[in-house]
Amino acid sequence: MTRQLIELDRVEKNYGEVRALTGVSAEIREGEFFSLLGPSGCGKTTLLRTIAGFEDLSGGQLRIDGQDMRGVPANKRPTNMVFQSYAIFPHLSVGENVGFGLRRKGLGREAMAREVGQALDMVGLGGYETRASHALSGGQRQRVALARALVLKPRVLLLDEPLSALDKKLREQMQVELRKLQRQVGITFILVTHDQEEALIMSDRIAVMFDGGIAQLDSPQVLYRRPVSRRVAEFIGVMNFLDASVGGNGADGLEVDVAGLGRVALDPAQCPEGRSGTSTVVGLRPETMTILFDTSEKAARVAEGSVSEVVYFGDMTYYDVTLDGVAAPVTISMRNLPGRPVLDRGARARVGWDAGAMVLFR
Repeated sequence: MTRQLIELDRVEKNYGEVRALTGVSAEIREGEFFSLLGPSGCGKTTLLRTIAGFEDLSGGQLRIDGQDMRGVPANKRPTNMVFQSYAIFPHLSVGENVGFGLRRKGLGREAMAREVGQALDMVGLGGYETRASHALSGGQRQRVALARALVLKPRVLLLDEPLSALDKKLREQMQVELRKLQRQVGITFILVTHDQEEALIMSDRIAVMFDGGIAQLDSPQVLYRRPVSRRVAEFIGVMNFLDASVGGNGADGLEVDVAGLGRVALDPAQCPEGRSGTSTVVGLRPETMTILFDTSEKAARVAEGSVSEVVYFGDMTYYDVTLDGVAAPVTISMRNLPGRPVLDRGARARVGWDAGAMVLFR
């Protein structure tokens, strides 16, 4: 079983009267890719900086490998950080940038060159030692920053939105490469990001943060399929919300009447906030609903409505469908398979859905 490397126990950070962290507790495992995800101002960067040692705790405990980090300066912790700006020295070569932190170790010239070469090989920049750093592309500067952090062989690599300055295509490429690199080196990565898709792609586990605390800590799959609150559900991807009223407990679970879809029975696992009153909403992801293009197509349950908007993305088409008897439309994502038509606005549509994909929120 993978052991815990970092323990956060009711960690607090105050700036005067502003409470940036409000008692954060979590355990981060050795060798995992862990992400702190949330909107601006939620405390995720502050938490990363407390782990790095750049911020003192106002309360609680932080332990790394069992050692209390209170009073331990940043340069004495088994961590290294890659900043959003990369902080590459423009007057130094790539090799000099990567080897900058090794100077304090007193390594000989050959040993330092070997360490720098190995770090550059790891990030796909082997042979770039003499390249002028000011002549690098954004993606190459990001790799140099990674190599400079990895060459010191930290137990934990801290990443403060390292891909935010890259264009969309390069960012998507680097997300995959960074995940591969983490598996290759086998050390713990902690990423701060506000990009939900980035966190889902790269992480073993994600802590979703709001207002200085962790709202949910789970694997990407659990976060996406079973968010514990409507706020988390709204932040992670796209979710349709339909008004519902709760009845009694039936033989198959909690009886719920859903606007436009009818009566369903929900398992307790689909009701993370529990039952509270009779008026509530259910959530359904766009891909858990499907448009039945042919009368021969079957689904567990079927509703009908009209297409109010069509957004074509090449591989996917997103439809807004107004279900009969419901004012607000639901979004349905459909893959554009060969031979599958793209419906026009105003077209009638049969919508297939499954109660097992629903989540009940207060």
